[in-house]
Amino acid sequence: MILYPAIDLKDGQAVRLLHGEMDKTTVFNDNPAAQALEFVAAGCEWLHLVDLNGAFAGEPVNAAPVEEILKQTKVPAQLGGGIRDMATIERWIGKGLARVILGTVAVENPDLVREAAREFPGKVAVGIDARNGRVATKGWAEETDVMVTDLAKSFEDAGVAAIIYTDILRDGAMKGPNIAATADLANAVSIPVIASGGVSSLDDLRALKSCGAPLNGAISGRALYDGAIDLTEALAVLKS
Repeated sequence: MILYPAIDLKDGQAVRLLHGEMDKTTVFNDNPAAQALEFVAAGCEWLHLVDLNGAFAGEPVNAAPVEEILKQTKVPAQLGGGIRDMATIERWIGKGLARVILGTVAVENPDLVREAAREFPGKVAVGIDARNGRVATKGWAEETDVMVTDLAKSFEDAGVAAIIYTDILRDGAMKGPNIAATADLANAVSIPVIASGGVSSLDDLRALKSCGAPLNGAISGRALYDGAIDLTEALAVLKS
């Protein structure tokens, strides 16, 4: 399993939200590139980046800090938030991004996901964010009637690199991930699944690793900033 340290970007700073609410923000670093370099120095093999403003605006807002991270670090990075057309996908991949994460458009324009996955093999992931099993879009602000597993299965033949599954009610709350729902999703599809939301201890990582499903990895943010998870120890746990 891969550990993906999360850098959530709001107004040019590295922050964490509680339950995805923009008015419940904690700023952890006003220099996101420096934060990325800290994670890389500790041994991470990937970075998970989110343009929070972009997710609400529907277009990239925090491009400058993302570009600085890509310039200063040598590990692959994936980015979500406000990526909703082919031109934006092409631009980010052209700038060296290893993987784009498509969330809202996966619901509203699934053909774009399929086109992008064909055009950029291995570089397109689907972000599925959910409350109570139902998919939420537009920065988690709008809840749909689409069920998580139904959406995931609809991309089985699309060639997407991964599904990033976030339980919104766990995100930033330090209460542990929704292991059962994550395992159910990973067992329902052949696409690699990355767990996100609530990963707050080494025990959470151990539980995900032994959940009975073939998870690709886990994303952690607040726990790394708060010191609840030591990144070097976490990497060792997932490699053991």
